[in-house]
This record gives sequence, C-alpha cells and structure tokens, in this order.
Amino acid sequence: MRVSVIGCGHLGAPHAVAMAELGHEVIGVELDADKCRALSTGAAPFYEAEFPELLAKHVGSGRLRFTTDLARAAEFAELHFLAVGTPLREDGRTYDTRYLTGVLESLVPMLREPCTIVGKSTITIGTVAALQQIIDARAETDGIDLVWNPEFLREGHAIQDSLSPDRIVVGLSSTAAQKAMEEVYAPILARGVEMIVTTPATAEMIKSAANSFLCVKISYINALAEACGLIDADVNAVAHAIGIDERIGHAGMRPGIGYGGGCLPKDIAAFSHRLGQLGAGRAQALLESVQDINSARVAGAVDLIEQAYGGLLAGVPVAFLGASFKAGTSDLRYSPALALADRLTAHGARPVIYDPQAVAGVRQLRPDLICADVVEGALTGAEVVVIATEWPQFTRDAKLPAKAGALARGRVLVDVRNAVEADPWLANGWHVWQLGRPAQHPECDPVPASACR
Repeated sequence: MRVSVIGCGHLGAPHAVAMAELGHEVIGVELDADKCRALSTGAAPFYEAEFPELLAKHVGSGRLRFTTDLARAAEFAELHFLAVGTPLREDGRTYDTRYLTGVLESLVPMLREPCTIVGKSTITIGTVAALQQIIDARAETDGIDLVWNPEFLREGHAIQDSLSPDRIVVGLSSTAAQKAMEEVYAPILARGVEMIVTTPATAEMIKSAANSFLCVKISYINALAEACGLIDADVNAVAHAIGIDERIGHAGMRPGIGYGGGCLPKDIAAFSHRLGQLGAGRAQALLESVQDINSARVAGAVDLIEQAYGGLLAGVPVAFLGASFKAGTSDLRYSPALALADRLTAHGARPVIYDPQAVAGVRQLRPDLICADVVEGALTGAEVVVIATEWPQFTRDAKLPAKAGALARGRVLVDVRNAVEADPWLANGWHVWQLGRPAQHPECDPVPASACR
C-alpha cells in the first residue's frame, strides 16, 4: 500500500520504519525541518533499539522518504496514519489536541480520492467523535473513513512491538475501513496476531484502560516496596511469589522509582480527569492514588540514599548512572531519574550524570546539571554510586564493580531500579542498597556502609 505517517516523533518515526519493513511505500510528514532533514538522510534524531538500522535501510532503498509538505502525502497515500503529539495541557489533566485537529483540518480538504485516515495519537474518551465531525464538515469527496488504531508500544521496544505486536485494536465504522486495516497489517495478521475490531469509542477506552492498569500494577509493587522497607522484607521475593499466579503475572512487577516517559504519566492523568468528568468517581479516586504513589517514589529513593550514605548528602559527590526514564530509549520526558537528580541536588549532593544514550539530551534540556561523557567521568571521586536507569551497561557488566571501586572514594551502591545482581558488587567490597530490600554488605567487611567512608 501507499502509506503516509504524519508526525515523525517517538511514535511516528518508528511506525513509518515498521510500515516500510512490512513492504509498504511510505512517506513521513514531519514539520520540524531539522528533524525532517535528519530523517531524510537516514540519521535517527533519537535512540530507539533497531530504529537507526532500519531507518537507514529503508531510506536508502527509497521505500521510505520524508517531507515537510502535507500536500505531497495527501496526493501520494491511500492510507494516512496520524501520529502527531498530544501533550498534556498546562492544567496537567487534559490532552492538547490542537496539533491533531490542525493536521486533520488541513489534510481532509486536500484529499481527492476515497482513503482511510488512521489515528494513532493518544487521545481521551470522546475525541474520535469530534474528529469525525471535522471530516464530515471539510471532506470534498466521499469515502473518507476514520479508524482509531491505538498503539501499545514500549519505548525501547517500539520497532519490535510494531512488527510483532501481541494484538491490533481497530475502532471503525465501515467494511471498507476494515478491509484497509486488514491489508496494511496483512503480514502481521498472517502470523496469527489477533485484530480486535470494535467501535471507535471502545478503542479509545482500551488504550486508556491498558496504560492505566499498567500504572496501577507498577505503583502497587512500589507501594509494597515501601512497606517491605519498614520491616526488612525483600520486595523482589514478594513480587516473584505473587507473580507466579497467572492472574497477576510478573510483567511490570519490578519495583523502582516509578514510571515515566511520554505515555504513562500523561495518559493516567488525562484518563483520571476524564473519568471524573463522566462521574466515575471511584475509578478516578483509584487512579489518583496511583499517581500519588508514583510521584512519592523519588522522595523514597532520596531517603534510601541518605540511609545508605549514613548521613546528609550536602557536598557529597554522587556517580549518577542513568538519566532516561528507562533503558532502551533516550527519552527524558517525565523521567523519574532526572527528578531524582534534581531532588539530590536540592539536598546539597553533587550528582555527575552519565547515560549511554541521553547525555546530549540532558545537556540540552538541563544545562544546570553536571554530565560526564564516559562512565569513568561519573565514577571518579564519587562517594555514592546510584543506578538510576536500568541500562545493561550498569546492571550486567561484571567488570563495573571493580572499575567503580578503583575510581570512587566510597563503596556504597544504591540501586533504585532493583535491576542489579548484587553478588559481583559484594565480592568487590561494595555495600548494596535497593528499594524495598534489606541492605547487603560484603562478607569481608560486614560493618555498616557509613563506617567505610
């Protein structure tokens, strides 16, 4: 098929690459001229696993190209994906859909042939009906169908999840639209992936419900981590034991400093607000509690770092490993790691940040923070090492504990992601602290960490 993807950010650009990988001819529309130029040369403007390689491959083959001209996409494509951003408004409770409605208002009058418009941008309940009114008012030809096809991508796995999703949800109102969706996703459907065909309103609800439930699950285990810390229980053992129950499962059950990124924080905020507008007060109260638990995790991490250090953090150099909201992406939006760095700075600590993909973004977004270009730059002279993002370079490299020991002044490791295997650190004389777990001390030196500085 001839496909356009309008909006080529963290959602749209990987989706455009995936569509080209499925065999479609794709044109991406990106109004940011600098970003469009980078994409057109096959250069990835952000990090996402597998994305740079496939972008270069399909730009090079000519199957994928980019433009700032919406009219070119309107003339070229028979199916248009809308992937423009819908950030939260300043009120922190509702989506700003002006970019989405603006694109639709511009695109629809340009269409001269029947086609399918497929929304992928994140929206709240009731938005599709308003978008349909725009099409009805502005269309100059018949046969323009609107489909809502929410994405369920995990950042860091966007390509994998686009090419091998666990399900495809389409909210639509016509047979022609269903045929178009079956055609564009044909290679995926041929592998047995289920396409859930429903109404646009139900598709809206599925997206909001899925992300909010994930937030509930993450926040539940984080609340248990706080409780475990009060009685010296091990939250990892708790999560493993309850996750064996197939009704619960292990996915999303690793405690840490909370969720972040461009989806979950804004989605649960907007969904909670919308539920209140609809009069679903109990559901709203539940999700507001989830948000409160999530936001409190950063303060809990600061308390743990102070406990591990054995005193106040004023003037303490901290090797701060990680800045992106999670491993596998350079995305800093709503990053709990950055929030933790800010909180440590407010407590007088001197964090030096290293992240294998996000350092450039931190320097641009937060020039007030100190960054290192290599991990050694962060470790040198540090009295505390904090694992703030679960990059494999920090959690699986068996050589890192010895390297850190040679460069740092102290041997206190605080893992606020519960992602580190403690044994290599303990073997190198480190004291290991993790949220919701008893502190672990090296057998050769069983004294409290505060006595080792």
